[in-house]
Amino acid sequence: MTFVECEGTGQYVDHEKEHISTKYPFADSYRVIKIEILVADGQVDQVVEIVRESGRTGYSGDGMILVSPVDDVYKIRTNEKGIAVV
Repeated sequence: MTFVECEGTGQYVDHEKEHISTKYPFADSYRVIKIEILVADGQVDQVVEIVRESGRTGYSGDGMILVSPVDDVYKIRTNEKGIAVV
């Protein structure tokens, strides 16, 4: 699991905070935390449901869950390959 602090764009707006878009109208962005989780195919639905239940507030800005396939994994230091390196 990896947590990345970044900026995002979209329809969410927090009216209580100053946004970069108030200074630069072309850059409508806000601070977000991106969480990356690598799981086996058989665990995807279970992990998605756990994240949905844990992260849901009912308010705009709860986020999205994106599911993407991973074709392979390579460990740079040892040159190992495959799911066993995770």
